[in-house]
Amino acid sequence: MKKIISVVGARPNFMKIAPIHKAFQKYNGKIKHLICHTGQHYDENMSKIFFEDLELPEPDFYLGVGSGSHAEQTARIMIEFEKVVLAEKPDLIIVVGDVNSTIACTLVATKLKIKAAHVEAGLRSFDRDMPEEINRLLTDAISDFLFVTEKSGIENLKNEGVTDDKVFFTGNVMIDSLANFLHKAESSDIHEKYQLERGKYVLVTLHRPSNVDTKKELKALLHLLNTVARKRKLLFPIHPRTKSNMVKFGLDNTLEKNVILTDPIGYIDFLALTKDAELIITDSGGIQEESTYLGIQCITVRKNTERPITVEVGTNQLIGVDLVKVEEAALKVLDGKIKKGTIPDLWDGKAAERIVEIIHEKLLQEK
Repeated sequence: MKKIISVVGARPNFMKIAPIHKAFQKYNGKIKHLICHTGQHYDENMSKIFFEDLELPEPDFYLGVGSGSHAEQTARIMIEFEKVVLAEKPDLIIVVGDVNSTIACTLVATKLKIKAAHVEAGLRSFDRDMPEEINRLLTDAISDFLFVTEKSGIENLKNEGVTDDKVFFTGNVMIDSLANFLHKAESSDIHEKYQLERGKYVLVTLHRPSNVDTKKELKALLHLLNTVARKRKLLFPIHPRTKSNMVKFGLDNTLEKNVILTDPIGYIDFLALTKDAELIITDSGGIQEESTYLGIQCITVRKNTERPITVEVGTNQLIGVDLVKVEEAALKVLDGKIKKGTIPDLWDGKAAERIVEIIHEKLLQEK
């Protein structure tokens, strides 16, 4: 029997591994699939909710590395993950996304001469100031199997000299989770909890340091929220760092009553909020994809995106970090000037099945 370890480190990783774990059940008896949670981002309550929401089993290994500088965190993950790999001797490591756990565990696998597969490969923002971009570049350079979500990924890998035999266009596993759990989101009571009228509210997720870590930027952001909230109720699940910055800068009492601040929200409830929003304002990568699939208007507050397909064919608008322009774009959407979009190729809820089938075939060839 072949043994595979999939790595999760941060919340978005759970949504990507859940459909992969489910797809491996078809090969029960041939492949043993294990899950390692590095604990890179760890909130006991939220991790529990995410595992329950996504119907994932308890992780087989929990490394408990916690937060720290990029160097500290990456090093701790490598040290602890190496112990797991040496004890388990897996045939393959699967990593997803672009967090520190992604590159750390790929490095461990490669140096121990164990094959590595990167799910969500080839995405590029072309902004090396982003730690995630460094993680993406390095992970793709040393992985054996590269599973791509959109056509830009194929082009980027080709331009970087990656050979075609390593690259597989399989679609988007984030969309697998979304499609699988959409029916569950229908029964969420999150709208009633916050007294939100479906299709008539704005959902905001902003957490990147460039948007929330200085008083000037945060003050401008809160001004934006207040302006938009005069038109629609606005729900903002706030990152703990953003919340503490509001207190630190003396901005915690400056929001209007139509701005609803909440703690982080579980996957099913957040999916319910996403699918019924009139507009989403975000700096997250995954939400650009989910909103495109659902046909929801999305404004991305970043200078670049590693998911250009969401702008090219989807409902995402890449506005930049000038919040005056973000405000203008948001008010236009709320006045009915919307962007029409389509669903990208292979975003059909079957990406994990394709990935697992390829892995099964490749591992069998190694007999």
